[in-house]
Amino acid sequence: MVDFISKKHILLLHAGGDSKRVPWANPMGKVFLPLPYLADDDPDGPVPLLFDHILAIASCARQAFKDQGGLFTMTGDVLPCFDASTIVFPEDSSSIVTVPITLDIASNHGVIVASKSHAKDEAVHLVDNLLQKPSVKELVNHEAILDDGRTLLDTGLIAVRGKAWRELVMLACSCQPMILELLKSKKELSLYEDLVAAWVPAKHDWLQQRPLGKELVSRLGKNYMFSYCAYELSFLHFGTSGEVLDHLSGVGSGLVGRRHLCSIPATTVSDIAASAVVLSSKIEAGVSVGEDSLLYGSSISSGIQIGSQCIVVGMNMPRENDEPSKLFRFMLPDRHCLWEVPLVGCTDSVIVYCGLLDNPKNSLSKLGTFCGKPWKRVLNDLGISEGDLWSTTGDQDRCLWNARLFPVLSYFEMLNLATWLMGLSDQKTEFLLPLWRVSRRLSLEELHRSIDFSKMCLGSSDHQAHLAAGIAKACIEYGLVGRDLSQLCGEILQLEVSGAEICKNFLGMCPRLQEQNSRILPKSRAYQVQMDLLRACGDEATAQELEHKVWDAVAKETASAVRYGFQENLEYPQKSASLNNHLSGSLDETFHPKTIKVELPVRVDFVGGWSDTPPWSLERAGCVLNMAISLEGSLPIGTIIETTKEAGILINDDSGNHLHVQDLASIAAPFDGGDPFRLVKSALLVTGVLNREVLSSTGLQIKTWANIPRGSGLGTSSILAAAVVKGLLQITDGDESNENVARLVLVLEQIMGTGGGWQDQIGGLYPGIKFTTSFPGVPLQLQVVPLLASSQLISELQQRLLVVFTGQVRLAHHVLQKVVARYLRRDNLLVSSIKRLTELAKTGREVLMNCDIDKLGEIMSEAWRLHQELDPYCSNEFVDSLFTLADPYCCGYKLVGAGGGGFALLLARDEACARELRAILQSDSKFDVKVYNWEIFLDSKP
Repeated sequence: MVDFISKKHILLLHAGGDSKRVPWANPMGKVFLPLPYLADDDPDGPVPLLFDHILAIASCARQAFKDQGGLFTMTGDVLPCFDASTIVFPEDSSSIVTVPITLDIASNHGVIVASKSHAKDEAVHLVDNLLQKPSVKELVNHEAILDDGRTLLDTGLIAVRGKAWRELVMLACSCQPMILELLKSKKELSLYEDLVAAWVPAKHDWLQQRPLGKELVSRLGKNYMFSYCAYELSFLHFGTSGEVLDHLSGVGSGLVGRRHLCSIPATTVSDIAASAVVLSSKIEAGVSVGEDSLLYGSSISSGIQIGSQCIVVGMNMPRENDEPSKLFRFMLPDRHCLWEVPLVGCTDSVIVYCGLLDNPKNSLSKLGTFCGKPWKRVLNDLGISEGDLWSTTGDQDRCLWNARLFPVLSYFEMLNLATWLMGLSDQKTEFLLPLWRVSRRLSLEELHRSIDFSKMCLGSSDHQAHLAAGIAKACIEYGLVGRDLSQLCGEILQLEVSGAEICKNFLGMCPRLQEQNSRILPKSRAYQVQMDLLRACGDEATAQELEHKVWDAVAKETASAVRYGFQENLEYPQKSASLNNHLSGSLDETFHPKTIKVELPVRVDFVGGWSDTPPWSLERAGCVLNMAISLEGSLPIGTIIETTKEAGILINDDSGNHLHVQDLASIAAPFDGGDPFRLVKSALLVTGVLNREVLSSTGLQIKTWANIPRGSGLGTSSILAAAVVKGLLQITDGDESNENVARLVLVLEQIMGTGGGWQDQIGGLYPGIKFTTSFPGVPLQLQVVPLLASSQLISELQQRLLVVFTGQVRLAHHVLQKVVARYLRRDNLLVSSIKRLTELAKTGREVLMNCDIDKLGEIMSEAWRLHQELDPYCSNEFVDSLFTLADPYCCGYKLVGAGGGGFALLLARDEACARELRAILQSDSKFDVKVYNWEIFLDSKP
């Protein structure tokens, strides 16, 4: 068990930071409920528990761990942004990611003291000590200040590898007695204090005085912790409620999705500000929500007014009366927080509230506030004495944290008292003060030990499931199923009793959905919806039977959009007399020999791939920036087609395969996936050659070659198909224009079952650098815009761009199916990633026209990161190592095509860096790669 986990898995934990200062998040204190996620090696393995992007996180962790497994944790109150591919954690130890920060910021966070004498390299140092919210004096005393006047911030990102990981797993497998002792004593064990301290000898004395500290030191203390300084890391901190709202409404507000998994009324019956963020919430008519407020996990009934810059979490406000004139009214003032928490051991919950800027730890003597007002004023206005809130014994500071303020009563009594305590009630104090005094009251500190977390999580899960069910029903009943139903069903199935039944009801609505929208809703999408619902209902067998209908529908939709009358070419006609004569070996006496040779370059894509792939390109605009190149002084892909006196069609390829087809009627789709001649057969179908009289008087010999490694990612299959299609059209005097050929190849790939888009054949058919856009519709429109590259641009590209074969074979078909399936499901992350790729393609066109090669490198690197979001397995350890080696010499790099192996583009910072990097790659025995000589292919026959 331990060996299996340590070698094959990465355990990701989402843990919380110090939430005592974050009342909206959780008033429980130091540690938020952990979120475990096991990222299995199987790409079709476990489904993410909560977040769409968890698979991308798992991919980053895999890169940083070099696919060797381990533990990777991230604190819940920090959102980091960094390139995992550049990180190399030390083996057999724990590591904490740090970043240089100014002293004023460090005073509110954890700080790492890195050893100046024990360093593995510039970024990796042994951890000497851990400081929590240190003063400048403490930083100086512990020699924690760097030469530039900054210090190392603890980002909360912790990695454990090798021996340290195995010892941690062994401890976890034998820790049940420790956990039972911890629960019995009602003491705490902190991940970011106790566990980390076990790896830092300077903290051992402190740790041994803590619960289970001696055991932790004994079991883990022989290992060390290293600081990995990620100089390029940036992060957002969510330590306080105010910080959360600042991030949502600040410079990054354009990146914030303001509505998610929510039910909100029409604008004519409610007043919800456009800048308000509403997540996992249901709002009834008659509700007002002010600007820049955040609502999460709540149900808000009619008559509730929420001010601007407010945070409302977990509120489930029931209706007191259905009559509009008798609705319960409640108002939350501007800049306030409000949340509801279930309590352990009873059915009650408590409603908690405070001002946005209240610091729970500021005492009365240090200008402490409640709801934005000084404590003395609050006490005076409400007639409350200090003895009502705080014990008269003990030496604790009197502050919001330990004030027994929040009553546990019926829901509407708690809301009435909340209005009174916030100073908004019209009712006289003499009526409410006695009720408040005699009630059971809790402080934030007491809530720390009184929250029923299982009930809170179950309630949140059920709330989201019901919301998801309502959204899914509306999507099927009223819309065009434009949402990710598989994700919604995942939420619905959290309802253990009724979830599957709800999904079955949705499945029963599918026939009506297709009937009502048959002329608008693509069949591929309709079938995908049925597949998602079948899987949600547990009927995997029927879902798999339906899968072939999805791909058949994609092929037919592509054919329909590309060329009218396509289907007739797939059906071999009745044999005429002349054709019968031909098949029996009798040819027309007037034979005229004819030979056609077509040679094409390969393509390298800078950015935009995936946006050219059906069904995306049939429904949304696609944009690709790519370039045609020759390799080693020649055009590597080609075909020779010639007429023969012999009957039938003879096909030869460069692998030594031969096929002589006598019965032309045998060439019919679908083709076997292992048929080495299916490309040529498909070309014969889409060009209509089998239906033309030319074969009544002659035979054909077709020879094909591709002088590049298999699985190159250079568009070989599509470009070879383009060469064969172009040759067949030339020999039959058909329409051999590049536009027509590109369209036919798109159909050809659907017949072959490989899928694929238009960028490969466009890249090989049109010379030079070009920016190509597709416009959805019937027919699909392609617009190819050649970039009139200057001699300076051509020269600089050819000097700085290395075209390298990695030796890693990739199969685009498997990757393509997964990406297309995610699009058919309307996966939000995939859709946003491909949209970004199209934007980068447009930017790349302008960049190249301005000869800004460095900026092109940045675009290539961002495109590569997006490709890894689309397919977390498009990279591997070898490719990561190659890019790590190349990084100091390059301004950008990526794999061409779908990734997974094949060729890489390395764009060097200058000509000297290109020469040096080429020499390293050719001499380094660790990298069995080949650097190809290449040139931009600029000449093309009309």
